[in-house]
Amino acid sequence: MCVLAEQKPGICGLCFHSPGCGVIVHFDDDGKIDRLTPDPGAPMGEVLCPMAASAKQIIYSDARIKQPLKRKGPKGKLDFEPISWDAAFDIIAQKMDSVRAKYGPQALGFYAGTGSYERAFKDAFQLGGSHIYLASSILFPYGSPNTFGVGSPCYTSLGVLAPQLTCGCLHTEMFSDLDNSDLIFVWGTDPSTSTPPAMFGRLVRAAHEGARIIVIDPRQTASAKLPGSLWVPIRPGSDGALALGLCHILIRENLIDQAFVKEWTFGYEAFAEYVKAFTPEIVAGITGVPRDLIMELAQEIADAEGASYVMYTGLEYTKSGVQNIRAVMVLWALAGQLDVEGGRCFVPHENQIHLSKDHQIASPGFDRSIGAGHFPVYAHFCGGEPHANRLPKSILEGDPYKIHGLFILGASILTAWPNPILWQKAFDALDFLVSIDLQLTRDAAWADIVLPATTAFEQSSYCFYGNAVRLREKMIEPVGQSKPCFTILTELAQKLGYGEKFPANETALLDLVLKDTGITRADMEQDERLTVRKPAEPMTYRKWETGHLRTDGKPGFETPSGKFEIKSQLLEQMGYEGLPKYEESFETPVSQPLLANRFPLILGTGPFKPDMKSCLRAIPDFIEKYPDPMVQMNPQDASDRQIETGDTVVVKTPRGFVEMRADVTENVMKGFVYASVGGGGPLGSESWRKANVNVLTDLEQFDPISGFPVYKTLMCQVKKKRRMRTIVVQDPSLGCVG
Repeated sequence: MCVLAEQKPGICGLCFHSPGCGVIVHFDDDGKIDRLTPDPGAPMGEVLCPMAASAKQIIYSDARIKQPLKRKGPKGKLDFEPISWDAAFDIIAQKMDSVRAKYGPQALGFYAGTGSYERAFKDAFQLGGSHIYLASSILFPYGSPNTFGVGSPCYTSLGVLAPQLTCGCLHTEMFSDLDNSDLIFVWGTDPSTSTPPAMFGRLVRAAHEGARIIVIDPRQTASAKLPGSLWVPIRPGSDGALALGLCHILIRENLIDQAFVKEWTFGYEAFAEYVKAFTPEIVAGITGVPRDLIMELAQEIADAEGASYVMYTGLEYTKSGVQNIRAVMVLWALAGQLDVEGGRCFVPHENQIHLSKDHQIASPGFDRSIGAGHFPVYAHFCGGEPHANRLPKSILEGDPYKIHGLFILGASILTAWPNPILWQKAFDALDFLVSIDLQLTRDAAWADIVLPATTAFEQSSYCFYGNAVRLREKMIEPVGQSKPCFTILTELAQKLGYGEKFPANETALLDLVLKDTGITRADMEQDERLTVRKPAEPMTYRKWETGHLRTDGKPGFETPSGKFEIKSQLLEQMGYEGLPKYEESFETPVSQPLLANRFPLILGTGPFKPDMKSCLRAIPDFIEKYPDPMVQMNPQDASDRQIETGDTVVVKTPRGFVEMRADVTENVMKGFVYASVGGGGPLGSESWRKANVNVLTDLEQFDPISGFPVYKTLMCQVKKKRRMRTIVVQDPSLGCVG
């Protein structure tokens, strides 16, 4: 039992990305969580994101699922009746036995979303051999290799593929030394709205101390408004061309780190030949960035006494997303800004706590999955995880065979993936579907069983911070009959007869992950914040020279060549281009100029913060701030269409349309519009429920390396809606009566 107190230090349990921000939890007189405040004495506790202000509304929302539910009405309707946990597990086990008997275990799939990102869950169910948690291994003992995760449309390009292919590490094993940088590029991300939120505070401090901040983005974010900053609007999707153009100038002007290039790179000569075509004039035409500014940016990177960058997922969502990110990494290496003071640095191996993964279960075989033969680089680094964009073809076409049953945990596929109509048809064709979540999602309308999950405030666990590990104390008892996702899956495993394959509880799991670290649970319990930190060794630089980047201790990088691979050998072995070449995306004014007559604007999609995709639509604070889904557009584009802020508009692509409210702002470049994601679910206002922006997107447009959908470069039109009517299907028997 949790001992209630007026206030207590803990770990925030709201953000599904589970960064583990330290908070002081304040309770009301009834023992309920009332509010959160920062806890500077804890890891990541200096500042909280805006969602923390809505903690009480999120935890105790009327939309919370408080008990297991069984389908009562037809598919596509949220018509359920309550049942017990035992009854729910019995039904699930019976269905799983039936699927295996009729079609084999591979006919069952599991999709894990960001709602499963709590640390203990990740460590318990990470796929053996995977470089990152993306999906759940819960079906491996059952015999199915068909486990999928939210990493298939998000983060993996930046977090795993690009850095592993180029320098043999993860994104989390690098950091930007912002505190010592005099030049900081903020490239395709908005740190002012990100979680955890401390990064923007560091940028603010750097700007006020005189650092030069350059924001490359179609949107003028808060970072671009800091003192002395420069906003560089860029045509969406052309970031790779800009990076290659900057490399061209550095090479042409002999501004590169010659010693590094000669001794520590692989493929430089071929790369130097390739980028000869990316002259400032050519790149200006591709990107829309003026020629002289391109020259200036290259010179600034070369001259800086420490240049770093802040980059997240903005570069991923185009045809050459992985290669665009690799091009930026190559730029930094050539400029001599890799692993130097103030540059883009490697985390010292000896300054990290390395949790054990020996207990994690490997896939029964990627070659047996529906992903076999597709996206081999993704599968290679992700423990044999098949790519989730293969699911509709499997379910609807039996390619390569039919998936008959699916679990969806902490995700809303219908509001997150392109072409939701196709996914709905796929869900219609399933024999069985289980939804596990805090609240009813659009996916749940097709579920046979719905299971209620907890927030992380309602469970005990731990958080890992690289150089520190902290116990997570349960702050409150679970709301209703909800259970932690960890518990739901371990109990399901027990029901299926293979519970011994997974840790029985969080305590047993912690013992497993701490093996060989020299840290024990008792060590953590002795600290006021239940935290053990590893003392930091002095920072050293150019670690490839001293063997600090390889597990064998030899100089070099953890790549096939042992060098920084400008030309990736693994990419070539798997049938891809080894160099970070730029490709125009599928649907742009350049690749499809005739389409520009009908769809002259470029569409980007993303959240309006504070937000967690579709998760906050039932939260009053969110709806008060964003009562309707919005599309931001430049004043010139709005004026051309007689659109003003607040007008109802129709956003249209070759695939469909949605209605939104216009937000006319100078903060987006001319020719670009930014539309909010997260609509189309069963919660929130009617306008949010009707506005699923992914009806505008295309499941067949994706990066061939990562499989990531193209969310940022699609072509669209925005028009003012004049007639306030409901769209109806005309009766063809009316004939020509006009």
